[in-house]
Amino acid sequence: MSLQIPFDFAFAAAFFPEMLKGLWITIIATIGGFILALIIGLVLEGLRRSGIRIIVWLTDAWIVLIRCTPLLVQLYVVFYVLPRFGIRFDALTTGIICLGVHFGSYVAEVFRAGIDSVPRGQWDAARSFGLPFHVMWGRVILPQATRPTIPALGNYLVGLFKETPLLAAITVIDLFGAANNIAGRTFRYNEPYTVAAIMLLVVSLLAAYGVKKLEKRIQR
Repeated sequence: MSLQIPFDFAFAAAFFPEMLKGLWITIIATIGGFILALIIGLVLEGLRRSGIRIIVWLTDAWIVLIRCTPLLVQLYVVFYVLPRFGIRFDALTTGIICLGVHFGSYVAEVFRAGIDSVPRGQWDAARSFGLPFHVMWGRVILPQATRPTIPALGNYLVGLFKETPLLAAITVIDLFGAANNIAGRTFRYNEPYTVAAIMLLVVSLLAAYGVKKLEKRIQR
């Protein structure tokens, strides 16, 4: 008895351009969300190091709240609840904001570990030379703190990319949303979801390879 694989390559080729458009939206959401996560993570870590007790407490509370709340719930709140209070964003912008805020709370911990890894002598030397605050952080602390954070940040980049299918819940037609639409129109699920899985895997592998190359380059 021969084994037949229920996959129609001609059908997959017919909807492939639509899947590529969805993949482009996924990449935009990933890059936008990750850049926002880096900014938010650095700001949160800076606030925690402000030395002002109430700001430190509020920052810690915010990080715990975001990390303990599912990303899907955050998407629903921002997209469906906030418009009732006059705060409204389009679907893709909502997805980028939620991805950035959610992963920013994790990136803050990565920055904390990286900054803590800078030897105490580097801080003392920068202060002894009387370097301005922005020069000390921009030229001395952050360059040294960034190197050990690359592997962890790369993992979060790949993880963020794999979370983008959740944006389909707020009508973002990303790669997974495109697969859903095709399956809903044709009642054929094997081809679109298989193609989506393969495309996600390929991009994830490329991103992981790029992060590994960047890590080696920085180490040199």
